[in-house]
Amino acid sequence: MARERDLDTLQFSATKENFCHALSGKCAREDADDSDEEEQGQTADGMDVAAAERAESSPKNEDQEENAEKLSDDELAEYDLDKYDEEEDTGDRKLGETLAGLAVYGSNDQDPYITLKSTDQYEQEDFLIKPSDNLVLCGRVDKDYCSLEVHVYNHEEDSFYVHHDIILPAYPLSLEWLNFDPNPDESSGNYVAVGNMTPVIDVWDLDIVDCLEPVFSLGNKKEKKKKKKGKKNLSAEGTVDGHSDAVLDLSWNKQSRNVLASASADSTVILWDMSVGKAAASLTLHTDKVQTLQFHPFETQTLISGSYDKSAVLYDCRSPQDNHRIWRFSGQVERVTWNHFSPCNFLASTEDGFVYCLDARSDKPLFTLKAHEEEVSGLQLSSQVKGCLVTSSADKYVKIWDILGDKPSLIHSRDMKMGVLFCAACCPDFPFVFAFGGEREGLRVWDISTISAVNEVFGNRERLVLAGANSAALSSLASSSSNNSDTAMESISLQRILQGFCLFVF
Repeated sequence: MARERDLDTLQFSATKENFCHALSGKCAREDADDSDEEEQGQTADGMDVAAAERAESSPKNEDQEENAEKLSDDELAEYDLDKYDEEEDTGDRKLGETLAGLAVYGSNDQDPYITLKSTDQYEQEDFLIKPSDNLVLCGRVDKDYCSLEVHVYNHEEDSFYVHHDIILPAYPLSLEWLNFDPNPDESSGNYVAVGNMTPVIDVWDLDIVDCLEPVFSLGNKKEKKKKKKGKKNLSAEGTVDGHSDAVLDLSWNKQSRNVLASASADSTVILWDMSVGKAAASLTLHTDKVQTLQFHPFETQTLISGSYDKSAVLYDCRSPQDNHRIWRFSGQVERVTWNHFSPCNFLASTEDGFVYCLDARSDKPLFTLKAHEEEVSGLQLSSQVKGCLVTSSADKYVKIWDILGDKPSLIHSRDMKMGVLFCAACCPDFPFVFAFGGEREGLRVWDISTISAVNEVFGNRERLVLAGANSAALSSLASSSSNNSDTAMESISLQRILQGFCLFVF
């Protein structure tokens, strides 16, 4: 009985498990069906939400696009592109209406914002030549344009500027300042003689601004005449009628103020009488181009010239063919200048870089100096300091020498950064101020006293004061030189040296 009950229990258990399995399967199927339905429902719900979002976002995108279009339209509206091709309607607005908002004053004096009421005063000050001013005359060439520039240099104010310029008809080759006025009513003037590529010498008035033509001219342009067969032409080039080629140098006689000497490429030297405007004599001792000459600073009749024929000639202009002396050098003579501290001596420079010091009474030079590597184009003694020599050259250097006692020594050398140097000139009022003309930057003024070596050598050396200095300086010179009669005579003679310096640049 018990065993039957156990079987019945087992069967009941088994039946119960089957029932549970069946029940659980049904439940699982029901859960699966429910989950599928939920997923389907969720998917459907998701699709509905996405559609709704798309439905909601599409109006927003449309609104944004509309706003962007409106914004771009607003930005372009200010340019009014629709009326771009149409002419603007200027209307009849008057100038007064457009300036209505501006403050207007009757003159600069009433305008509080203008501190410089008038520039006329400053312009007049620059235009006025002061007693302390020095004029530097400079010939300038720029391609086909040629001019004469009048610079004003004031050492005290440290100013240097172009006062005015004169347009020249031809390339300038030489300049010479002079104060002779051929007008009998005028005692003296302010003129410059200009030698150029033509045979004519033009004399310009420096006191006239915007001068259109020279005051007078010396010589004329002559056409070369053909020689007739069987007959010799007895008239040589460079006769008393004038030159036949370019004028390379000029020198004015400071004692006989109406006399001007000219050196030419036609190998001649002509003496001009400016009172009548004609040539008085022709000197034909050179055999090649004459490119430098200078009258003696104290002796009216004495003239020195240098030529391409490697010679220098000393003339007595009263009878030049009979009374003359000739020196020969190693190269073409570039410059000659008299030593105004030793009236019997003169200096000559050559194309091969040498400088010679000669005594007019002797055939042999006092000294020979190899100054530069190339031609010595500038040769200037200080206007007041004895023994101070400045040379410039095509080798681009300026050199300062002490030649006192005929024993030259180099004091200082400088590359001026101006390219080839053409000329040099010393200021008559300031013995250490020199002007140089060069290939680049045109014109430059240099005070060599700023060099310590120059001050050491020349600073305490006695100065000979030129005419035009104040009376106190002259009196001090007289007292200081009273113990030396030769020095006193030199200082008196030195007063007749030219007051001004000229040069030319390219």
